[in-house]
Amino acid sequence: MSVRRAERLIRIVQALREAAPGAVTAHEMGHRFEVSERTIYRDIAHLIGSGAPIDGEAGVGYVLRPGFDLPPLTFSFEQLDALALGARLVKATGDKDLASAANEALAKIEHALPESHRQRLRGVPLFAAFLDDTVRPEAFGPVRNAIASKRKLRVRYQSLADDTTERVIRPLALTCFGRVWLLSAWCELRNDFRHFRTDRVERLTVLAESFEDEPGKRYEDMRRAA
Repeated sequence: MSVRRAERLIRIVQALREAAPGAVTAHEMGHRFEVSERTIYRDIAHLIGSGAPIDGEAGVGYVLRPGFDLPPLTFSFEQLDALALGARLVKATGDKDLASAANEALAKIEHALPESHRQRLRGVPLFAAFLDDTVRPEAFGPVRNAIASKRKLRVRYQSLADDTTERVIRPLALTCFGRVWLLSAWCELRNDFRHFRTDRVERLTVLAESFEDEPGKRYEDMRRAA
């Protein structure tokens, strides 16, 4: 979907920043923003005329010299919708610390917006809720912090076949699949990657023992093995 010019100018600068140190062609940006190459050439000329440190030429590509900052926060209404919904999804998990952080982040964003955009952010009609017990709010903070600090967990887990085991795991990620949250981990009992439904964890203890990133036992290794 094409965007308004003011927003497209900001996105062009961001695209050049993300591509550093490589060059980005007008053809690539035209395809990305669904406009003609000629439009991109005009936008680049406008940015350069406004003081943006962009180097390059037509047919070769453009680069953004380091140290250039974007102008104050500018969001499209769709971006504000996404921010509001994201914050509400965070609140729905029941993690009080994350919910508070989401509220604080939205307040900072709202403070920097023009009034019309503030009203949009406050009134986004998109909501989130979990309607069953697949989320255990009291576990989110400890698990999230254990992932960040690389602390092992001891869990008592009941499988879907009603087999109960106790094991030590290295927590790697929390992922939401619809109404089911999965804790992905390296399981020291099975010596392999395992996924645990949070609603099937009967007991969870954060251990003092930490773990290091080891080849073959990291989140990116799990993704490659999937």
